[in-house]
Amino acid sequence: MNALTVHKLSKIYANGFQALYSIDIEVREGDFFALLGPNGAGKTTAIGIITSLVNKTEGTVKVFEHNIDSDINAAKACIGFVPQEINLNHFDCAFNILVNQAGFYGIPRKKGLKRAEKYLKKLNLWDKKDETVRNLSGGMKRRLMIARALVNEPKLLLLDEPTAGVDVETRRAMWNFLREINQGGTTIILTTHYLEEAEQLCRHLAIIDDGCIVENDSMKNVLRKLKQEVFVLSLDKPIDDMSDIKDYKIEVNDPHEIEVYIKGQQTLNPLFNQLTQAGVAVISMRNKTNRLEELFFELTQSKQKTNGTTA
Repeated sequence: MNALTVHKLSKIYANGFQALYSIDIEVREGDFFALLGPNGAGKTTAIGIITSLVNKTEGTVKVFEHNIDSDINAAKACIGFVPQEINLNHFDCAFNILVNQAGFYGIPRKKGLKRAEKYLKKLNLWDKKDETVRNLSGGMKRRLMIARALVNEPKLLLLDEPTAGVDVETRRAMWNFLREINQGGTTIILTTHYLEEAEQLCRHLAIIDDGCIVENDSMKNVLRKLKQEVFVLSLDKPIDDMSDIKDYKIEVNDPHEIEVYIKGQQTLNPLFNQLTQAGVAVISMRNKTNRLEELFFELTQSKQKTNGTTA
């Protein structure tokens, strides 16, 4: 079953601006799905339509087969939503916010109290349960918004830039928690500017640019489309003559560090063999840049060229 089916979805605002151009997206139940794109690409508009916060112009949207046009209440009951902007009551405490959210979904108060405790503890906020929101840090507010979205225990969790502005440690902790609830059966759709985040968490993705879907596939298949990757290798000692290394483009950063350009189906194994024969060992290896970021640039640049525009 699909957790989400979007078919020929378009949005034209009253001022004539078209934010979405007949996009199609399918997300299978249990998936961890990324919707990527630059600012203004249409990500937030699409999420707004799915959550019924924005009216669509054309197309259909189904959440677990519930059509948002004819069965909006059943569709919304399946959804938990974390918006991009912090929209908490700054004068209420964390515990009350979750209990009240449970009440909005018709959850009995006794059960709402238990769920508020459950998700505050899961998000490491239990010691802040009586703090007003205005006294919480930015990372704590983000975690509280996720906890609020989970009190109705939705089958589909929509996260619009959930880690924007949080520190690295908090982001990693949130990644671990999201993996945990996804493994528990919750379908997650994530929009993010952090391409590393999508690569680490998601199994499938769609890339949207100027309101159009320019890529929609599994993460593995999308990354295979990279035309070139650059790896940085640290060596235990300098190699005497780089011209002895065949079939690779190599740039020397310093005597102990080289950059190796890999194209298409080329692998690093023959290079390692050549270095070993030269008496040089590789101490460490890393990607020079984020692979998904490189691919996103390639895809959007290709689309711009097709449309007769320049970057």
